[in-house]
Amino acid sequence: MKGTSKKPGIREDQADPETIVGPQRELLDQIMDKWGQLLLTALCRQPRRFNELKREFDGITQKSLTQALRRLERNGLVERRVLKQRPVAVEYRITPLGRTLEKPFLILLAWTADHLAEVERHRAAYDEGPDTL
Repeated sequence: MKGTSKKPGIREDQADPETIVGPQRELLDQIMDKWGQLLLTALCRQPRRFNELKREFDGITQKSLTQALRRLERNGLVERRVLKQRPVAVEYRITPLGRTLEKPFLILLAWTADHLAEVERHRAAYDEGPDTL
C-alpha cells in the first residue's frame, strides 16, 4: 500500500525523526509526564522500594505512583520485583532500555539549572503584563 510505512499509524512521509506521530507522542507523554522523568532519574541512581519512592516524591499519591510505575514497566523501562521478606516488599529498578534515558535526562536537568534564572525573568515579565519583556 503506497504512502504507508510498515509501522501502524505512521505514514512514510511522517516517519522522519523530527515529526512526532501518535505512538511517539504517547510514549513521550508517558516518560515525560508529571512523575515519569523523576521516577526514571531516581531509579537510574539505584533500585527503590515502592514506599521509598512515595516518600521521596512529596505530593505523589499512591494511586499516581502505582499508575506511573505500571506505565514505565509496560514500556520496558522499569522492572518490578517482589522481595521475599516479611512484610512483603516490592522493588523497582531501571532496565537496560530505561538506562538509555539517563544521559538525555541529565542533559535536560543541566539545562534547567543553567537557564532557570533567565526563565524566571521571563516569567516575571510575562506575569507583569504585555510589553514588559
